Amino acid sequence: MFDYSMYIMMESKESLDNVLAQDQEQVLDAQVSASEQEVEDLMSQAEAPQTAADYIEYLKKVMAEEQPEREKVDAIKSAFYKRQKQEIEVAKKLFVEAGNAIENFAMDAYYALETEFKSIINLWREKRAEQVALLEKMRQENLEKKNQIIEAIHALNEDSEDIHKSLNEVRRLQQEWKDCGPVSQEHVNDLWKRYQAEVERFYDQLRLYNEFRDYDSKKNLEAQTSLCEAAEKLQDAPDVVVAFRKLQELHEQWRETGPVAKDIREEIWQRFKNASTEINKKYQAFFEKLKEAETENLVRKTAICETIESIDVTALTSFKAWETKTEEVMALQETWKTIGFAPKKSNTRIFERYRAACDAFFLAKSNFYKGMKENLNANLEKKKALCEKVEALKDSTQWTATANELVKLQKEWKEIGQVPRKYSDALWKRFIAACDYFFEQKEKFGSSQRNQEQQHLAAKKALIEEVKAFDAELSQEEALQQVKDWNARWSEIGHVPFKEKDKIYTLWREAVDAQMSRMNIDRSSRRLSSFQNNLADIKSQGQNKLQRERERLMRQYEAICSEIKTCENNIGFFTSSKNSGAKLLQEMQRNIDKLKEDRDLIIKKIQMIDED
Repeated sequence: MFDYSMYIMMESKESLDNVLAQDQEQVLDAQVSASEQEVEDLMSQAEAPQTAADYIEYLKKVMAEEQPEREKVDAIKSAFYKRQKQEIEVAKKLFVEAGNAIENFAMDAYYALETEFKSIINLWREKRAEQVALLEKMRQENLEKKNQIIEAIHALNEDSEDIHKSLNEVRRLQQEWKDCGPVSQEHVNDLWKRYQAEVERFYDQLRLYNEFRDYDSKKNLEAQTSLCEAAEKLQDAPDVVVAFRKLQELHEQWRETGPVAKDIREEIWQRFKNASTEINKKYQAFFEKLKEAETENLVRKTAICETIESIDVTALTSFKAWETKTEEVMALQETWKTIGFAPKKSNTRIFERYRAACDAFFLAKSNFYKGMKENLNANLEKKKALCEKVEALKDSTQWTATANELVKLQKEWKEIGQVPRKYSDALWKRFIAACDYFFEQKEKFGSSQRNQEQQHLAAKKALIEEVKAFDAELSQEEALQQVKDWNARWSEIGHVPFKEKDKIYTLWREAVDAQMSRMNIDRSSRRLSSFQNNLADIKSQGQNKLQRERERLMRQYEAICSEIKTCENNIGFFTSSKNSGAKLLQEMQRNIDKLKEDRDLIIKKIQMIDED
């Protein structure tokens, strides 16, 4: 029950006229909802309230009901105001009869009672407004649900590809329509017409669907039988992969044929499935073999990668070595092309390894050729410089020295290495042409020189015979001068044929030595005479050769001087008190004398060189 006491308020006192006017309005309002008869019926009931206060209590009991009826509340309201008016009139009459002035009549108690009654009525009005709003909300929700049901059935009607499958959904929607509550009266007819139209349309389509389903099942059976026959023929196809791919196309067509009658559905599918199984088995066996082949291909390709990776590019130091190894790599690449695929999971990885190995090899080759190109260009400049040197020497008449220099340059040419191929032949022809020109001129000169050498040989033989025949008696000084004259004449004669050179020189030395012995010329003078002959040959080889000979003699001179000093220092440590000591001192002194003799001879040789 409601706690109505909180709604009872005391209002300020108003004039009697205002109260009467307000009472009149409330009575008129009550008459809108309740007739006079209803008020009379309520007031004439035995258990009906007797006073206005009783009507308030009665109203409280009615308000305690779950949903108080409006007519009942309106009747109580009308009866309350009627009863209160009667009580006021009776009270006023008694008040006046008691000798009181009417204007002193107190209305406070009636105002309080009316205020309490109004508060209960207002509470009922609020509760009723809430119920009306809730009911309106429910009707609006039901309206939306029913509109959604109509739209759902409409969507099923539009999607008529397999309307039979939609039957259960339509039945579910129909039941949902039944379970849905009422809507506002203004929407009832329109909703029902739209709903009925969509339901009738669906069942019309369902009837047509059932009529055509049997026809479609027959056509589908014919199509599936044809697909079974096609699949069975593929079992004998020579190319398993092609057969498998065509089978996939048949399966795609099967999925598009649609259903057949239930009694034949499993049988026709089993036939198609059996044919498919046979083809799949052959396809599987084919790929098992293919897998083995791919594994073997992987082994072969791995071996190729390992071969290329094992190439020691640092050992390839020439074009020929690189070309030979390049041919091997290219042969491996051709073999790679013939091998075929490796297993799918390894195919990309092994190809990347192969590509990396090839790239590394050819990058090293490119770097080598790049470096060699720089070397070739450097070699080109070096050989051009050699060509210029040879061309500068080709007209030289210093035959021996120039020939030696050219031989040296030819050796240097060989050591330089290769040049770019487009310059190689032309550069070599230029170099060898200059060399050939010099040696041709040398050969021409040699022919005339050989005639001279024969003449020189005859002259030297004549001089030898002259020396042998010399029999005069001369002093030591005259004898030395005679030998010196003979040596000068010998040197002036010139070269003899090379093969006769040693032989004729030996004869010459023997003849001169014999005369020097006969004329008692000492060993030192003989050696100096021999050096004089050798000096002529040294001078013919150029100034540098003569300078090197002087430097050699100076080194000998310094060494001998050092040895003489050492011996002279050592001799002071010995004593001649014993025979063995005396002999050793004599031997050391003879050695010192010999060293001094050699020293003096070297000085004379140096002086002879300096004179020249």
